[in-house]
Amino acid sequence: MSQAVVGKWGKNLAIRVPFEVVRGSGLSLGEHVEIEAQDGDIIIRRSAAHARARGDAEAAAAEIIAESKRHSLGGVTIRELLDEGRRG
Repeated sequence: MSQAVVGKWGKNLAIRVPFEVVRGSGLSLGEHVEIEAQDGDIIIRRSAAHARARGDAEAAAAEIIAESKRHSLGGVTIRELLDEGRRG
């Protein structure tokens, strides 16, 4: 675990991010991050990482949907079973 000291940058407080953390997170100079306080802790999230994770999740969902269309149960597709279940 890395440690850092809180300093001052103009009217703001600042923390230098240790190189080990930069390397491990893939953080780069000029990259935007999201910062929030949560239960007394400071959470820093990379905006790019959030977008990439969302894209990965959307791709996985599309793959699951495409795969479900390839399978059938006794000639009835999963989509038909879902629609039937919605009708009651």
